[in-house]
Order: sequence, then structure tokens, then C-alpha cells
Amino acid sequence: MPRGKRPPSTPALKVREMRRGDVPQVLVIEASSSATPWTRAMFLSELGRPGTIDLVADRGGDVLGYIMVSRYADVWHILNVVVRQAHRGQGIGGQLLEELFLRAAGKPHLGFTLEVRVSNAGAIHLYRRKGFVDHGIRPGYYSDNGEDALIMWRGGGPEDTF
Repeated sequence: MPRGKRPPSTPALKVREMRRGDVPQVLVIEASSSATPWTRAMFLSELGRPGTIDLVADRGGDVLGYIMVSRYADVWHILNVVVRQAHRGQGIGGQLLEELFLRAAGKPHLGFTLEVRVSNAGAIHLYRRKGFVDHGIRPGYYSDNGEDALIMWRGGGPEDTF
């Protein structure tokens, strides 16, 4: 490289609200990651609906991951946390969760819950590192193969009543 020239830098990762224009990239990630992917209509129906937090991890216009969360009664239900396969293990899922926690702050009565495939050791490890605790199994939860789901909670959930 010529003297005085810098190599092109990689843009910083930015976690921001999901926009309609992000949906095509989100659909590609979803289709490559899920046995029963959400449709375009499903994503669009969640976007901007009251009681939702929908975020993407964006690097220079490329969506590398997303999180979809809806509030039901007194709990935030994490519906999807997905990172492009080539970018897994880089902390992107953790950054999406941390931004979710920041945006949901100020509502201490609301906890977080999710279901995760019992075979998804990487995701389970991430959720435990972020303060989620196991709270049971939903047998046969996943319709594609009948796999069980591990139910997890973080604050404000049933684990606070023990």
C-alpha cells in the first residue's frame, strides 16, 4: 500500500430500529436460518405496531442481524433473535439484546421471556450470559420437527416469585 494511504476501514456496527426498507435483507437472513421462516407480511405486521421493539444490527447498510420483540401484558416476549450465519460468534446477538434492554429500561415491572430450541446450545449460552434463567420446557413446541423449547426468563418473570 502506498505511503500515507490507509486501508479502507470496516464501518462500525450500529444497532437501530428496523425500517420497512430493511425487510428484504431480514427475509434473506430469516430464510437461511429458520426451518419455518416468517413471511414478509409477518415482519411488516410487527413493524411499528404499538408495544414492539424491532431492531437491526447494521454495518454500512448491510443488515447482519435482527431482534423482534412484542409486549404482552407485563412481559416483553422476544420472538426472534437472528444473526447472519457468517457473522455468528462476533457478539452481534449480544449487542442486539443489550440495546433491547436499554430501550425497555424504565419499565421495571416488565421482564423478558423467550423460547429457544433445546438443541441451540450457542443461543442458550448467550441468553444465560445476558441474565436469562431456565424456567421449563415446552414439549414439541417447534412444528417443523417437534423439538422441545426451553423457556427462559430475565427479570420480572416467574423466577422472581420464588
